[in-house]
Amino acid sequence: MNIRFRKRTYVSPLRRILTPVVSVLAAMVFCGVFLALLGHDPLAVYAKMARTVGSRSGVTRSIQAGIPLMLTGLAVSFGYRMNLNNIGADGQYALGALFCAGFALYGPVMPPVFKIICMFLMAMLGGAAAALIAAVPKARWDVNETILTMMLNYVFLYAMDYLMSGPWKEPGQMVAQTKTIKEKYWLPNLGSSGINSVLLIVIALAVVMFFFHTRTVWGYRMEVIRHSPRAAQYAGMNVPVCTLLVLCASGAVAGLAGFAQVAGIIHRVQANLPNGAGYTGIVIAFLAGLNPLAVPLVGFLFGALQISAVAVQLTGVPSQVATMIQGSIMLFVVAGEFFIRYEPVRTGAAKKEE
Repeated sequence: MNIRFRKRTYVSPLRRILTPVVSVLAAMVFCGVFLALLGHDPLAVYAKMARTVGSRSGVTRSIQAGIPLMLTGLAVSFGYRMNLNNIGADGQYALGALFCAGFALYGPVMPPVFKIICMFLMAMLGGAAAALIAAVPKARWDVNETILTMMLNYVFLYAMDYLMSGPWKEPGQMVAQTKTIKEKYWLPNLGSSGINSVLLIVIALAVVMFFFHTRTVWGYRMEVIRHSPRAAQYAGMNVPVCTLLVLCASGAVAGLAGFAQVAGIIHRVQANLPNGAGYTGIVIAFLAGLNPLAVPLVGFLFGALQISAVAVQLTGVPSQVATMIQGSIMLFVVAGEFFIRYEPVRTGAAKKEE
């Protein structure tokens, strides 16, 4: 019997919901086997992680850690809605943070409200500029944007490391980081919750993106180009211009992760600030089914996974277990996405050789 994979003509909503859930559970079982082989009780480790996240402070820290992941997830999902693989969210995040912090530290003196607005715009500009370098060759010569955006990550991350260790380094500090921006340029917290108000920006952005995709002409054009660029071009749509704009918009959203850190959470830039958030954003986008409204929730769960890594060290488990779980989830989610799109079919029994 031969088995081949055939593209599904219809994917039910239930399959779209259940496949990512099953993928995550399978990843947890897979990691549990490795924990057991290392001599640790998987159930005890997972229970410790759940208790850490379940406390009030755990929820707060999970949201704070998840905010940059939510933004990179939104950035990746936006690009992929037109089949553009933006793998450069890490570098766009980094350049957005540098533009934002540079303006806050060395820009003109302004009233705090206007300064924060300019920081917001500068972060978007930085992310968009990082994406533009890959968008132009993609739009003009159809150069593979996956490779371009991925390789550009190293350029911007090394530029960040240079500035943090040299010209922008805080005087008298051993840590490679800038000095803290002035407190009057900080975004306030939401009451006494300890959660920064930048979360409201993330939620508002997710809602705007959802309505953009489902209620606007541009959103419709993206769907048409995603399914058939030739048909879109035949219908009069300018595919290269759309490619340029969508990639830059995706980069601008990733750049806002830098604004979230500088204005809302740590109030400075540190070396290797993205810390792989752009790659985690890929997993978040796919787990959310490219639905902007689901991205903040999935980003919160990944933020919880990060902060629980410290707690599991108390059980004797290396903190890298969280990284292992994230990587496993990425692999299983990609596999799950394949089975959403394709189904195995029998092609009949193989003929025996005489």
